[in-house]
Amino acid sequence: MNKKMTMLSLSLILAMSIVLSACGGSKNEGGNTGKEEVKTVTIFQFKTEIVEGLNELAVEFNKEYPNIKLDIQTVGGGADYGASLKTKFAAGDAPDIFSNGGYAEMEMWLDKLEDLSDQAWVKDLVPLAAEPMTKDGKVYGMAMNLEGFGYIYNKDIFAKAGITELPKTYSQLEAAAKTLKAAGITPFANAYQEWWLMGNQGINPAFAQQPDVNAFIAGLNDGSVKIPGNEKFADWAKLMKLTVDYGNKNPLTTDYNTQVSLFASGEAAMMQEGNWAQVQIDSINPDLNIGVLPMPLGEDAEANDKLNVGIPANLVINKESDVKEEAKTFLNWLVTSDIGKEYIVKKFKFIPALTTITATPEDMGDIGTEVHNYVQAGKVLGLQSSKYPDGVTQEFASVIQQYIAGRIDEAAWETGMQAAWDKLKK
Repeated sequence: MNKKMTMLSLSLILAMSIVLSACGGSKNEGGNTGKEEVKTVTIFQFKTEIVEGLNELAVEFNKEYPNIKLDIQTVGGGADYGASLKTKFAAGDAPDIFSNGGYAEMEMWLDKLEDLSDQAWVKDLVPLAAEPMTKDGKVYGMAMNLEGFGYIYNKDIFAKAGITELPKTYSQLEAAAKTLKAAGITPFANAYQEWWLMGNQGINPAFAQQPDVNAFIAGLNDGSVKIPGNEKFADWAKLMKLTVDYGNKNPLTTDYNTQVSLFASGEAAMMQEGNWAQVQIDSINPDLNIGVLPMPLGEDAEANDKLNVGIPANLVINKESDVKEEAKTFLNWLVTSDIGKEYIVKKFKFIPALTTITATPEDMGDIGTEVHNYVQAGKVLGLQSSKYPDGVTQEFASVIQQYIAGRIDEAAWETGMQAAWDKLKK
């Protein structure tokens, strides 16, 4: 072998050694010793009250799964989450996990949703939690929690004013409001600047107390029934006026934070809110003695003795995501790990939507405990807003705000509500 050939052979051997070293140098006995690729799962959700806890939970998750990073993005607190979600998809910035209300909202996004029926947690969903995200026997979302709302009230203020019988009819609530006002107490703290408080949540009893709510919504869609002249909507308008007449000044410029502050500081006896407000109430006055009253329409005490309860949001997975498996890993960890379950009940103050997660009254707080008791007793008005036409809750809120401002009367309000539905129905 000549000198040139020898040098060439040595060069080739050296090159091969470098390549083999590069290929095998990151391996150990058990496999790869180098850093694996870190994958990011983007979570887009709207519950502003749990952002701090979610960020803390993301750190804990990353300790167990260092190769999965969670990017938590939140649009809520009065902002239009639905519009923001559509914008993200249209801009090619679709999240991997996002929130969905179920029913009609599920149908609207169905072509983007991963079928999660094979996930282990599905069998543990309580029936109320499984229904909104189930279609043709397939489950497309994980319920975050159960939520309920009505009029949160200060038990000590009620006792001080001499109110011993809790109101379950409109007349009884009116009498309680008069008693409170006579005692120098503002009966209601109203945050009617917030569109979701009225157009999404507040209006719920007018729909949920219909004899057959699904038939009523179908009738609105096909034009066979109307809101004008409907007794429940007339009763709801009357209830809304009561809260305004016996409420804080300037309700249309009062936001959620101000409302909760008024209530938690003892400046008002009641407010329309739900168990999500517990965390903020506790941050202002952790010793407040509170309960939850139904939102009464008319004089039927039995029909009124129910709280509005349902699934506020489900976590779904974008089926076009490149990190679907990592997203599934997080959802499973959230509801099966000890720390995930602890955060759900203790940090978020959630009423669990899975049978495998238990919560004590101390965990859920006063509001969550009362909501849970109503659920156990079967005294529930289901949440209906995710069955409405897309965007109609904001339209509803606009019409309601006009009514509150006195720019339109009850008849015009009912006509406006009907027009809002007709404008957006398919």
